Amino acid sequence: MANTTAEALAGPQPIVDGQRPTWQHVLIYTFVIVPMVAFVAAVPAAWGWGIHWHDLGMMIVFYVIACLGVTVGYHRHFTHKSFKAQTWLRVLLGIAGSLAVQGSVIRWVADHRRHHAYSDKEGDPHSPWLFGTSPVAVAKGFVHAHFGWLFERAETNVRRFVPDLLADRAIMRVSNSFAWLVVASLVLPAVIGGLITWSWWGALTGFFWAGVVRMGVLHHITWSINSICHMIGHQPFKSRDKSRNFWPLAILSMGESWHNLHHADPTCARHGVLRGQIDISARLIWVFEKFGWARDVRWPTTSRLAKLRSRA
Repeated sequence: MANTTAEALAGPQPIVDGQRPTWQHVLIYTFVIVPMVAFVAAVPAAWGWGIHWHDLGMMIVFYVIACLGVTVGYHRHFTHKSFKAQTWLRVLLGIAGSLAVQGSVIRWVADHRRHHAYSDKEGDPHSPWLFGTSPVAVAKGFVHAHFGWLFERAETNVRRFVPDLLADRAIMRVSNSFAWLVVASLVLPAVIGGLITWSWWGALTGFFWAGVVRMGVLHHITWSINSICHMIGHQPFKSRDKSRNFWPLAILSMGESWHNLHHADPTCARHGVLRGQIDISARLIWVFEKFGWARDVRWPTTSRLAKLRSRA
């Protein structure tokens, strides 16, 4: 109680709190650069050696699980509380999101809540508009928003942005297990590939395609929401920032690229609300609701959407 009172008297918590340790910083560079290199090497590798059906199948399965873990779990559930879920489902969503290797649930949610609090303004960790609007500034901003911001050592203050998750023992256990989940994200495809082919070569190709390349593809899709979807596309709804809808990424991002509505109404469980806007993440939440695993889902309403559009 004394500590809580002291923090209250001290005023609002700072946006950032300390710097990332050197060993963690080295790992950030490793898990950003290595999958990026693998992503680039995938084309000549496929041309030279081809890709077997089991590698492609594993790559798709692991991609979908990890991507939905981020979009449904990390983003719509933990960050914005678009729906409530049973504890076992929350844990599974946290584990699935961790397999994307984009940070622990605590760190990811803290960064994203900070992004929404200061979207496209000073304090936003990954806005592409922080350096100005000249061609050079825009190019620099794109790189910063896409992945450059990950190399900054200052860490978002989790006590300010995710006190609810810090008090959640089940999710803290998931967050503290992040290192082991990263290992699992890479080792499981190798083990499955080795068992399917009963060979070390199958283990190696499983590790490469369903592990590292899959990670690289998902990284760039997620990063594109931060960069491209704040620069290019349409704005059918009024928001306080430069968020936009970019339809070419809709399926690969599981509906996250309908980014303008999301910033106009952040807690909405569906981002693709207009005709023809595919939102796979919203459909999965709908399935959870039908089975009784999710409740209090914040679906869009006609009146709410009309109000948001009338201000555009």
